[in-house]
Amino acid sequence: MAESLRGKLLVASKQLKDSNFYKTVVLIVEDNENGSMGLVLNRPSSILVNHALSEHFQLPESAELVHVGGPVEPAALFILHNLEELSHDGTGVIPGVWLGNSGEAFEDVLRSSDPHQPGVRFRVFCGCAGWSPGQLEGELAHGDWYVAPAIKSIVFAEDPYEIYEQMLQAVFESHRIVPHTSPNPQWN
Repeated sequence: MAESLRGKLLVASKQLKDSNFYKTVVLIVEDNENGSMGLVLNRPSSILVNHALSEHFQLPESAELVHVGGPVEPAALFILHNLEELSHDGTGVIPGVWLGNSGEAFEDVLRSSDPHQPGVRFRVFCGCAGWSPGQLEGELAHGDWYVAPAIKSIVFAEDPYEIYEQMLQAVFESHRIVPHTSPNPQWN
């Protein structure tokens, strides 16, 4: 098996037209011989976290939105957070970012997200992106994705709609041989 992509970002190339992944950035949270799993970072839904979880937890009103993590298992919920003391398995996806999907993890993180503690960050996702063994490697070989290092500031970006352009620019800057689009069409 090639080097694991766990903790890396997949940035959709402009040729990737699959509506599930068009202009997306995916954080790979698991990658092994059984396949790969990731969460789309830049697709917020219109559903508020406190409404989505209202049957399970009594949460204060918040503007935090549930993100669409991908087309696989849309009823499954996942949470990315930055609270090491609440990392139930002790293994981070990247430094400073942990993944949870148990009721206990959700409750612990959401109850710890006091608005008076601005350093507490989390994102709730419904669904995930998944690839069977060898599938993601084929898509990478086909040029559907660029691979970039993941950093906490991208995972918890204030404006998820800016993530794709930010990451695409970072890929272009780190791989000068990749063609890019200029902001001025006359320069192309």
